[in-house]
Amino acid sequence: MRKLKLIVILAVGLVCSHATDAFGQNVQMHYDFGRKSATTTVEMFRPDGGGSTFFFVDFDYSPKVSGAYWEISRELCFWKESKLGWLSAHIEYNGGLSSVAGSFNNAFLVGATYSGHSKDWSKTWSLSAMYKAIPGTVGLAGDKQPHNFQITAVWNLDFFKHWISFNGFADFWREARPWQNTEFIFIAEPQLWVNLKNIKGWDRVNLSVGTEVELSCNFVEKGFNVMPTVALKWTF
Repeated sequence: MRKLKLIVILAVGLVCSHATDAFGQNVQMHYDFGRKSATTTVEMFRPDGGGSTFFFVDFDYSPKVSGAYWEISRELCFWKESKLGWLSAHIEYNGGLSSVAGSFNNAFLVGATYSGHSKDWSKTWSLSAMYKAIPGTVGLAGDKQPHNFQITAVWNLDFFKHWISFNGFADFWREARPWQNTEFIFIAEPQLWVNLKNIKGWDRVNLSVGTEVELSCNFVEKGFNVMPTVALKWTF
């Protein structure tokens, strides 16, 4: 199942900012050429005085619903006006299920996030380093292995007066998978969008068309995979 950490992605890097107007909710529909299946994603980002909250929910269809996955995270930043305003504390939960694999392991993450942005906020980025607890996991040697780590990078780059958006995320983490004989996993999902609201007279049409390319190693199966999609996104 796909693990999307998508377009409110740009917001994760801005939790200690005052630029709140650009964020909200969006719904995406992706058709995956690699798996020949569809995925819908619902995302929400909400900043506040103490940081921000972000979540997304994925549903996979093939053609019936075959999987569901969600992540919810909180960035804590009560020190926005200090010299450490670029740093926030991060807490997160991941979980889901699929008709093939059953329930996924619960994952609990805690760590720190470094974030930054260009002067006009058209380019944003963040990097998080986290301890990742996955209770009940077993290592390659058959021992219990709940203690792991994860590194996450996210970015959003707007070009040509917000006509084009290039954004995405990259995750690298440790999680033993004895059935694959692997324990290190990488996934990146860069996206490219054309924002149609920039067409004259379409300022209320919050529709974007684009593509995503899932680049993964040891994620769904052992080895490296490339899976492109064609997608639509509506931003609220």
